[in-house]
Amino acid sequence: MKPVLPPAGLAARPTRRGDAGAIILFGTIAALYFAREILVPFAFALILTFLLTPVVGLLEKLRAGRIVSVLTTVAITIALVSGIGWIIANQLVDVANQLPQYRQNIRAKIEAFHVPSTGQVGKAAASVQEVVRELAGPSAASPAPLATPPQARSRKQPNAPPAPQSPVPVRMVQPPTSGWAQLRDLGTPALAVLGRAGMVVIFTVFMLFEREDLRNRFLGLVGLGQLNLMTQALDDAASRVSRYIFLQFLVNAGFGIVFGFGLFLIGVPYPALWGAVAAILRIVPYVGTLVAAMLPIALSLAVFDGWLRPLLVFLLVAGVEMIVGNFVEPWLYGAHVGISSLALLVSAVFWTVLWGPAGLILSTPLTVCAVVLGRYVPQLSFLHILLGDEPVLAAEAQIYQRLLAMDQLEAHTIVGEFLKGRPLIELYDSVLIPALSMAEQDRHKGAIDTPREEFIFLSVNEMIAEFSEYRLADTPAGTESAALPDAGERLNGRIFCLPAHDRADEVTASMLAQILEQKGFAALSFPVVGPSLTEVLALIEAGRSDVVCISALPPYAFSPARAMCRQIRERFPKLKVMVCVWGFSGDTQKAMSRFERTQPDRLSTSLAQAVEHLQELVAPEP
Repeated sequence: MKPVLPPAGLAARPTRRGDAGAIILFGTIAALYFAREILVPFAFALILTFLLTPVVGLLEKLRAGRIVSVLTTVAITIALVSGIGWIIANQLVDVANQLPQYRQNIRAKIEAFHVPSTGQVGKAAASVQEVVRELAGPSAASPAPLATPPQARSRKQPNAPPAPQSPVPVRMVQPPTSGWAQLRDLGTPALAVLGRAGMVVIFTVFMLFEREDLRNRFLGLVGLGQLNLMTQALDDAASRVSRYIFLQFLVNAGFGIVFGFGLFLIGVPYPALWGAVAAILRIVPYVGTLVAAMLPIALSLAVFDGWLRPLLVFLLVAGVEMIVGNFVEPWLYGAHVGISSLALLVSAVFWTVLWGPAGLILSTPLTVCAVVLGRYVPQLSFLHILLGDEPVLAAEAQIYQRLLAMDQLEAHTIVGEFLKGRPLIELYDSVLIPALSMAEQDRHKGAIDTPREEFIFLSVNEMIAEFSEYRLADTPAGTESAALPDAGERLNGRIFCLPAHDRADEVTASMLAQILEQKGFAALSFPVVGPSLTEVLALIEAGRSDVVCISALPPYAFSPARAMCRQIRERFPKLKVMVCVWGFSGDTQKAMSRFERTQPDRLSTSLAQAVEHLQELVAPEP
């Protein structure tokens, strides 16, 4: 019999989709790179629009009109930025003019870094210089021979051949540049910066004027069927970007204040200037702080005689940046922006490679927009998974994956983190039982080998044994049995926890028995390889008030549970029976009908529900 092969179109479709996705991805990156001259000003204008829109809206509420509101807001912003820049530039010029007063200190600091000519360090430096001269060639190793004076030439023998003359060195002398050329060389970079700033201003004014029209056009582009989704995406992106910019302003302002006050205590001149420069330069991630620290450190080296105060400046910068970068920013940005710390670093490198320093400044807002798109657009969900700070795997999936990797230590760590402030029954219901259900599904598919299967069951059993003395986190000591029947009445009946079929059912039966014991019940659990069902039923004959709990874990749970329930009903028609199908999410009434005439008294789907049902079953009749 020939094997049935899938159609050629079905086999080629995933490959074509993967190729199309790769082409779109690389095409987008290429477009971002080659169109950066337009996209960079547009991105800056978009960020400014997020910042200035509340101010424009406030002026419009005061009946100032759209044109007046936009122009007034933009003019005030330009005036503030220009004023701050002018003040800082004047202060820096004053600092540069005062540097000649500290020539002696600067010369002493430079000489302190000279390599000594004696000792082991001096000998090593001389050896290195000698090797460099030898590698440079004979012309560099030995000076050029001097020209022979005329007296020496007259004393030479008449028949002697003429001495070779050394080549005359040629020096390239450039003509002096004119004033117009110097002005052009100096003005071209400034004009380029002013041109980009002008583009940013023009884009910002246009976006502020037409912000509703641009929003409607974007919504019309994505389609009327996506209005709800894209409205949420736009609101989420706007709120996250605005929140990030506001938090960055607060963090940078706080950094500048602390840094300037520390410099004032050390005695560095112009502490307010360096604090303001540090607050502004911290807009550039990772690099701004380093540049802002070099200026006061260099000034302290020039002003002070010793090395103590420059060292204090360095320690001040390093300490404040360590606290802000490792504690304050991750706490604020991670909780309010939704981007992981590693994603911030990777995105900074990516946008810097594409757009240079401007990309480094815009990296975080652009990454926020990418995370929002990945959150709301299914085709871009990988962006939210890779860049977001939300856990991708649930606790049960993490534990199951670690048990598959035979990493018992990390699995215990995940369990310990989950148990902080939570009761043990929640750990069993929300984490361990779902993890065992995932293992059962893979085991029935044949996807788990025998060593891993044994390791999973052994590890979970060890966890259950460790939690035998665990007290419920939400129940104070001495109040476990406050809501239960009287102890004397309850202990007259025993609760037998029986596994329906396999080892997974046995593990869940142990969990149930442990929880019931902590609640004050007299509970016993039986292993699969232990006493047979007949022997267990013989034990049950000792007391008619006993309760049997049949533990069954999907995916194959109802069939063995129904068979065991039938055997118990046939022998003890009046015995109370409860079937626990862990994690079942269907209709319990339809599930009860699967047991036909031998229906149990209760059907539970979680440990918490099982405890409630047992309280009802063991409660004394009125």
